[in-house]
Amino acid sequence: MRMAVTQNPWQGRVDHGEQGDTTRLFRIVQALDTADTAPLDHAPVLLGFRCDAGVLRNQGRPGAAHGPDAIRQALANVPAHGLQALYDAGNVSCDDGDLESAQQALADAVHAVLARGGFPLVLGGGHEVAWGTWQGLRAHLDAQHDDGRVLIVNIDAHFDLRTSRPASSGTPFDQIAHACAERGQPFDYVCLGVSRLANTPALFGRAEALGVCYVEDVDMQERHLAARLAELSARIDAADHVYLTIDLDALPGAVMPGVSAPAAYGVPLPVVEEVVGLVRRSGKLRVADLAEYNPQYDRDHLGARVAARLAWRLLR
Repeated sequence: MRMAVTQNPWQGRVDHGEQGDTTRLFRIVQALDTADTAPLDHAPVLLGFRCDAGVLRNQGRPGAAHGPDAIRQALANVPAHGLQALYDAGNVSCDDGDLESAQQALADAVHAVLARGGFPLVLGGGHEVAWGTWQGLRAHLDAQHDDGRVLIVNIDAHFDLRTSRPASSGTPFDQIAHACAERGQPFDYVCLGVSRLANTPALFGRAEALGVCYVEDVDMQERHLAARLAELSARIDAADHVYLTIDLDALPGAVMPGVSAPAAYGVPLPVVEEVVGLVRRSGKLRVADLAEYNPQYDRDHLGARVAARLAWRLLR
Protein backbone atom coordinates (compact mmCIF):
# COMPACT_ATOMS: atom_id res chain seq x y z
CA MET A 1 0.00 0.00 0.00
CA ARG A 2 1.15 3.57 -0.57
CA MET A 3 0.24 7.21 -0.19
CA ALA A 4 -0.08 8.77 -3.64
CA VAL A 5 -2.40 10.53 -6.03
CA THR A 6 -2.80 7.92 -8.75
CA GLN A 7 -3.72 10.45 -11.43
CA ASN A 8 -4.54 14.14 -11.68
CA PRO A 9 -8.30 14.41 -11.21
CA TRP A 10 -8.07 18.13 -10.45
CA GLN A 11 -8.94 19.57 -13.84
CA GLY A 12 -11.86 21.80 -14.67
CA ARG A 13 -13.37 24.70 -16.50
CA VAL A 14 -11.78 28.15 -16.67
CA ASP A 15 -14.37 30.86 -17.31
CA HIS A 16 -12.32 33.27 -19.41
CA GLY A 17 -13.94 36.63 -19.94
CA GLU A 18 -16.57 36.25 -17.22
CA GLN A 19 -16.93 38.94 -14.57
CA GLY A 20 -16.89 38.30 -10.84
CA ASP A 21 -15.61 35.33 -8.86
CA THR A 22 -15.45 32.22 -11.06
CA THR A 23 -13.04 30.25 -8.87
CA ARG A 24 -13.60 26.49 -8.84
CA LEU A 25 -12.13 23.98 -6.41
CA PHE A 26 -9.49 22.71 -8.85
CA ARG A 27 -8.00 26.23 -8.80
CA ILE A 28 -7.46 26.31 -5.03
CA VAL A 29 -6.59 22.69 -4.14
CA GLN A 30 -3.01 22.06 -3.07
CA ALA A 31 -1.13 18.83 -2.63
CA LEU A 32 -0.34 18.19 1.02
CA ASP A 33 3.12 17.02 1.94
CA THR A 34 2.43 14.40 4.61
CA ALA A 35 5.97 14.81 5.94
CA ASP A 36 5.40 18.51 6.65
CA THR A 37 4.36 19.62 10.12
CA ALA A 38 3.17 23.18 9.42
CA PRO A 39 -0.19 24.07 11.03
CA LEU A 40 -3.24 23.68 8.81
CA ASP A 41 -5.49 26.10 10.73
CA HIS A 42 -8.64 23.96 10.44
CA ALA A 43 -8.34 23.69 6.65
CA PRO A 44 -10.06 20.67 5.04
CA VAL A 45 -7.82 17.86 3.83
CA LEU A 46 -8.95 15.13 1.46
CA LEU A 47 -7.63 11.60 2.01
CA GLY A 48 -8.50 8.76 -0.36
CA PHE A 49 -8.87 5.12 0.64
CA ARG A 50 -8.53 3.07 -2.55
CA CYS A 51 -9.72 -0.29 -1.29
CA ASP A 52 -12.04 -3.11 -2.35
CA ALA A 53 -10.70 -5.72 0.07
CA GLY A 54 -13.38 -5.22 2.71
CA VAL A 55 -16.23 -5.27 0.18
CA LEU A 56 -14.89 -8.48 -1.36
CA ARG A 57 -14.61 -10.10 2.07
CA ASN A 58 -18.23 -9.09 2.66
CA GLN A 59 -19.35 -10.69 -0.63
CA GLY A 60 -20.11 -7.34 -2.24
CA ARG A 61 -19.44 -5.96 -5.72
CA PRO A 62 -15.92 -4.53 -6.14
CA GLY A 63 -15.20 -1.15 -7.70
CA ALA A 64 -15.25 1.25 -4.72
CA ALA A 65 -11.45 1.45 -4.89
CA HIS A 66 -11.96 3.80 -7.84
CA GLY A 67 -14.32 6.01 -5.83
CA PRO A 68 -11.87 8.53 -4.33
CA ASP A 69 -10.52 9.86 -7.62
CA ALA A 70 -13.96 9.85 -9.25
CA ILE A 71 -15.30 11.99 -6.40
CA ARG A 72 -12.31 14.31 -6.77
CA GLN A 73 -13.09 14.67 -10.48
CA ALA A 74 -16.67 15.63 -9.63
CA LEU A 75 -15.45 18.10 -6.98
CA ALA A 76 -12.93 19.75 -9.30
CA ASN A 77 -15.50 21.87 -11.16
CA VAL A 78 -17.54 22.85 -8.09
CA PRO A 79 -17.39 26.62 -7.44
CA ALA A 80 -15.34 27.43 -4.35
CA HIS A 81 -17.85 30.02 -3.07
CA GLY A 82 -15.26 31.63 -0.84
CA LEU A 83 -13.51 28.51 0.41
CA GLN A 84 -9.96 29.73 0.87
CA ALA A 85 -7.97 26.52 1.31
CA LEU A 86 -8.31 22.88 0.31
CA TYR A 87 -5.60 20.23 0.53
CA ASP A 88 -5.28 16.80 -1.02
CA ALA A 89 -3.10 14.28 0.82
CA GLY A 90 -3.46 11.56 -1.84
CA ASN A 91 -4.62 7.97 -1.45
CA VAL A 92 -3.91 5.05 0.78
CA SER A 93 -4.04 2.16 -1.71
CA CYS A 94 -4.74 -1.45 -0.82
CA ASP A 95 -3.51 -3.36 -3.86
CA ASP A 96 -2.55 -6.64 -2.23
CA GLY A 97 -5.59 -7.53 -0.11
CA ASP A 98 -3.79 -6.61 3.12
CA LEU A 99 -6.75 -4.69 4.51
CA GLU A 100 -5.44 -4.41 8.05
CA SER A 101 -2.19 -2.73 6.98
CA ALA A 102 -4.12 -0.34 4.72
CA GLN A 103 -6.44 0.61 7.57
CA GLN A 104 -3.46 1.29 9.81
CA ALA A 105 -1.87 3.46 7.11
CA LEU A 106 -5.13 5.41 6.86
CA ALA A 107 -5.24 5.78 10.64
CA ASP A 108 -1.71 7.19 10.61
CA ALA A 109 -2.63 9.66 7.88
CA VAL A 110 -5.78 10.83 9.68
CA HIS A 111 -3.81 11.21 12.91
CA ALA A 112 -1.16 13.27 11.11
CA VAL A 113 -3.73 15.67 9.63
CA LEU A 114 -5.48 16.10 12.99
CA ALA A 115 -2.15 16.71 14.72
CA ARG A 116 -1.57 19.64 12.36
CA GLY A 117 -4.99 21.11 13.07
CA GLY A 118 -6.61 20.06 9.79
CA PHE A 119 -10.04 18.60 9.14
CA PRO A 120 -9.71 15.19 7.44
CA LEU A 121 -12.40 14.20 4.95
CA VAL A 122 -11.79 10.61 3.88
CA LEU A 123 -13.11 9.35 0.54
CA GLY A 124 -13.67 5.58 0.32
CA GLY A 125 -13.47 2.83 -0.67
CA GLY A 126 -15.73 0.38 1.10
CA HIS A 127 -17.07 1.05 4.57
CA GLU A 128 -14.09 -0.75 6.04
CA VAL A 129 -12.69 2.78 5.81
CA ALA A 130 -14.45 3.51 9.11
CA TRP A 131 -12.12 1.32 11.17
CA GLY A 132 -9.10 3.21 9.83
CA THR A 133 -10.71 6.63 10.26
CA TRP A 134 -11.79 5.93 13.83
CA GLN A 135 -8.38 4.59 14.79
CA GLY A 136 -6.79 7.79 13.48
CA LEU A 137 -9.16 9.96 15.52
CA ARG A 138 -8.62 7.81 18.61
CA ALA A 139 -4.83 7.99 18.25
CA HIS A 140 -5.01 11.78 17.98
CA LEU A 141 -7.20 12.11 21.06
CA ASP A 142 -4.93 9.76 23.00
CA ALA A 143 -1.91 11.85 22.05
CA GLN A 144 -3.75 14.87 23.43
CA HIS A 145 -4.71 12.96 26.61
CA ASP A 146 -8.30 13.70 25.66
CA ASP A 147 -10.83 11.28 27.17
CA GLY A 148 -13.81 13.24 25.88
CA ARG A 149 -16.90 11.42 24.71
CA VAL A 150 -16.85 10.50 21.00
CA LEU A 151 -20.17 10.22 19.19
CA ILE A 152 -20.20 8.18 15.98
CA VAL A 153 -22.95 9.22 13.58
CA ASN A 154 -23.39 6.78 10.71
CA ILE A 155 -25.86 7.42 7.89
CA ASP A 156 -26.25 3.92 6.51
CA ALA A 157 -28.70 1.29 5.34
CA HIS A 158 -26.64 -1.28 7.27
CA PHE A 159 -25.48 -1.55 10.88
CA ASP A 160 -22.06 -2.90 9.84
CA LEU A 161 -21.93 -4.74 13.16
CA ARG A 162 -21.09 -8.17 11.82
CA THR A 163 -19.14 -10.24 14.33
CA SER A 164 -17.48 -12.61 11.85
CA ARG A 165 -13.77 -12.27 11.16
CA PRO A 166 -11.59 -11.54 9.26
CA ALA A 167 -12.79 -7.98 9.23
CA SER A 168 -14.70 -6.65 6.24
CA SER A 169 -16.85 -3.73 5.14
CA GLY A 170 -19.57 -5.22 7.34
CA THR A 171 -17.61 -5.25 10.61
CA PRO A 172 -16.11 -1.80 11.35
CA PHE A 173 -18.49 -0.70 14.07
CA ASP A 174 -18.30 -4.06 15.82
CA GLN A 175 -14.52 -3.61 15.79
CA ILE A 176 -14.94 -0.14 17.28
CA ALA A 177 -17.33 -1.51 19.91
CA HIS A 178 -14.73 -4.10 20.95
CA ALA A 179 -12.00 -1.45 21.07
CA CYS A 180 -14.15 0.82 23.24
CA ALA A 181 -14.92 -2.06 25.62
CA GLU A 182 -11.23 -2.92 25.93
CA ARG A 183 -10.48 0.70 26.80
CA GLY A 184 -13.38 1.04 29.23
CA GLN A 185 -14.91 3.78 27.09
CA PRO A 186 -18.54 4.18 25.99
CA PHE A 187 -19.57 3.04 22.53
CA ASP A 188 -21.75 5.94 21.39
CA TYR A 189 -23.06 4.86 18.01
CA VAL A 190 -26.01 6.34 16.14
CA CYS A 191 -27.05 4.65 12.88
CA LEU A 192 -29.53 6.59 10.76
CA GLY A 193 -31.34 5.06 7.79
CA VAL A 194 -31.22 1.37 8.68
CA SER A 195 -33.13 -0.83 6.26
CA ARG A 196 -35.02 -3.68 7.91
CA LEU A 197 -34.79 -5.56 4.62
CA ALA A 198 -30.99 -5.28 4.54
CA ASN A 199 -30.22 -6.42 8.11
CA THR A 200 -30.96 -9.80 9.66
CA PRO A 201 -32.65 -10.20 13.07
CA ALA A 202 -29.20 -11.19 14.36
CA LEU A 203 -27.85 -7.76 13.42
CA PHE A 204 -30.77 -5.97 15.05
CA GLY A 205 -30.11 -8.09 18.13
CA ARG A 206 -26.44 -7.16 18.10
CA ALA A 207 -27.33 -3.48 17.83
CA GLU A 208 -29.70 -3.71 20.78
CA ALA A 209 -27.14 -5.64 22.86
CA LEU A 210 -24.62 -2.84 22.28
CA GLY A 211 -27.12 -0.11 23.07
CA VAL A 212 -26.98 1.34 19.57
CA CYS A 213 -29.35 4.21 18.81
CA TYR A 214 -30.80 3.55 15.37
CA VAL A 215 -33.53 4.94 13.14
CA GLU A 216 -34.96 2.96 10.26
CA ASP A 217 -35.17 4.42 6.78
CA VAL A 218 -38.98 4.61 6.98
CA ASP A 219 -38.57 7.08 9.85
CA MET A 220 -35.87 9.16 8.12
CA GLN A 221 -38.08 10.84 5.54
CA GLU A 222 -38.59 14.58 5.16
CA ARG A 223 -41.77 14.53 7.24
CA HIS A 224 -39.70 13.22 10.18
CA LEU A 225 -36.83 15.67 9.80
CA ALA A 226 -37.60 18.06 12.68
CA ALA A 227 -37.89 15.24 15.20
CA ARG A 228 -34.73 13.50 13.98
CA LEU A 229 -32.69 16.70 14.09
CA ALA A 230 -33.86 17.44 17.63
CA GLU A 231 -32.91 13.93 18.78
CA LEU A 232 -29.51 14.09 17.13
CA SER A 233 -28.86 17.58 18.47
CA ALA A 234 -29.40 16.32 22.02
CA ARG A 235 -26.88 13.52 21.48
CA ILE A 236 -24.34 15.92 20.00
CA ASP A 237 -24.80 18.22 23.00
CA ALA A 238 -23.83 15.31 25.28
CA ALA A 239 -20.66 14.55 23.28
CA ASP A 240 -17.27 16.22 23.10
CA HIS A 241 -16.30 15.00 19.64
CA VAL A 242 -18.22 13.73 16.60
CA TYR A 243 -17.13 11.36 13.86
CA LEU A 244 -19.54 11.44 10.91
CA THR A 245 -19.49 8.61 8.41
CA ILE A 246 -21.81 8.37 5.41
CA ASP A 247 -22.34 5.14 3.55
CA LEU A 248 -23.73 6.35 0.26
CA ASP A 249 -25.92 3.24 -0.07
CA ALA A 250 -28.24 4.88 2.49
CA LEU A 251 -29.49 7.15 -0.31
CA PRO A 252 -32.25 5.95 -2.66
CA GLY A 253 -30.92 3.93 -5.57
CA ALA A 254 -32.42 6.38 -8.05
CA VAL A 255 -30.27 9.13 -6.50
CA MET A 256 -27.20 7.02 -5.75
CA PRO A 257 -26.92 4.17 -8.26
CA GLY A 258 -23.15 3.87 -7.92
CA VAL A 259 -22.87 1.61 -4.87
CA SER A 260 -22.44 -2.09 -4.24
CA ALA A 261 -25.93 -2.43 -2.73
CA PRO A 262 -28.37 0.22 -4.07
CA ALA A 263 -31.29 1.07 -1.78
CA ALA A 264 -34.84 0.41 -2.93
CA TYR A 265 -36.19 2.96 -0.42
CA GLY A 266 -33.43 4.95 1.26
CA VAL A 267 -32.99 8.30 2.99
CA PRO A 268 -33.70 11.36 0.80
CA LEU A 269 -30.72 13.55 -0.07
CA PRO A 270 -32.26 16.68 1.53
CA VAL A 271 -32.51 14.80 4.84
CA VAL A 272 -28.90 13.65 4.63
CA GLU A 273 -27.79 17.21 3.87
CA GLU A 274 -29.68 18.57 6.87
CA VAL A 275 -28.00 16.00 9.14
CA VAL A 276 -24.61 16.93 7.69
CA GLY A 277 -25.35 20.61 8.27
CA LEU A 278 -26.38 20.03 11.88
CA VAL A 279 -23.24 18.07 12.66
CA ARG A 280 -20.98 20.57 10.88
CA ARG A 281 -22.51 23.55 12.70
CA SER A 282 -22.04 21.90 16.08
CA GLY A 283 -18.34 22.70 16.04
CA LYS A 284 -17.63 19.20 17.34
CA LEU A 285 -17.01 17.41 14.04
CA ARG A 286 -13.42 16.18 14.04
CA VAL A 287 -13.34 13.83 11.04
CA ALA A 288 -15.75 12.56 8.38
CA ASP A 289 -15.78 10.02 5.59
CA LEU A 290 -17.84 9.02 2.57
CA ALA A 291 -17.95 5.29 1.83
CA GLU A 292 -19.00 2.83 -0.87
CA TYR A 293 -19.13 5.04 -3.96
CA ASN A 294 -18.58 2.65 -6.87
CA PRO A 295 -18.18 4.38 -10.26
CA GLN A 296 -18.50 1.07 -12.09
CA TYR A 297 -22.24 1.04 -11.35
CA ASP A 298 -22.91 4.76 -11.61
CA ARG A 299 -25.26 6.32 -14.17
CA ASP A 300 -24.31 9.53 -16.02
CA HIS A 301 -21.91 10.33 -13.14
CA LEU A 302 -24.97 11.07 -10.98
CA GLY A 303 -23.60 9.26 -7.95
CA ALA A 304 -20.28 11.08 -8.26
CA ARG A 305 -22.09 14.41 -8.28
CA VAL A 306 -24.12 13.45 -5.23
CA ALA A 307 -20.98 12.35 -3.38
CA ALA A 308 -19.25 15.59 -4.40
CA ARG A 309 -22.22 17.62 -3.17
CA LEU A 310 -22.03 15.99 0.25
CA ALA A 311 -18.26 16.40 0.31
CA TRP A 312 -18.65 20.10 -0.49
CA ARG A 313 -21.10 20.48 2.39
CA LEU A 314 -18.51 18.94 4.70
CA LEU A 315 -15.67 21.06 3.34
CA ARG A 316 -17.63 24.19 4.20
